[in-house]
Amino acid sequence: MGVRLCVGLGNPGIEYAMTRHNVGWLAIDALLKRLGAEGACEYRFSGMLWGPFNIESEKIYLLKPLTYMNLSGHSVAQAAKGLSVKTSDILVVYDDVNLPFGKLRLRAKGSAGGHNGMASVIAALGTLEIPRLRIGTGKGEPTEDLISFVLSPFDDDEMKVLPEILDRAAKAVVAWVTLDMERAISYANSSL
Repeated sequence: MGVRLCVGLGNPGIEYAMTRHNVGWLAIDALLKRLGAEGACEYRFSGMLWGPFNIESEKIYLLKPLTYMNLSGHSVAQAAKGLSVKTSDILVVYDDVNLPFGKLRLRAKGSAGGHNGMASVIAALGTLEIPRLRIGTGKGEPTEDLISFVLSPFDDDEMKVLPEILDRAAKAVVAWVTLDMERAISYANSSL
């Protein structure tokens, strides 16, 4: 039985709760709901930790770093060491303004693509070989002030479809746990 860690990137604080940059945290919430485990968490590894949960023959922990986005790697590295999780068994879930709203992209490795939270995780773990699930939060047109955009709340139309998107993200995490990487990518990156 392996041990896995799924990390949702976001910022603590009510003012950030329903912003684009917190879609990683929202995906963890959707996964907790799917697992029937919306109860109390432990405060460990500079974050909120749930688990372990059993998904088929795998154990998985869920983590929301409380370090603010740009220092997320600190929490992820602590959890990886403390839970004895290999880098290849860590999945980082986060927002991507370069993907259309609601689009999912699962990859086994890659650069940070300009995302400061993922850049922090890569720096802390010392490798690009970190599985990640990006959730599209883009609107198609380039935004002049990227920081204001990622910290802006979802609009009314987006809020209507957000639960379905987050449920698909939770299903993609389960696929990452239960399938080999190639099949999980195929499943997650299809429109589901």
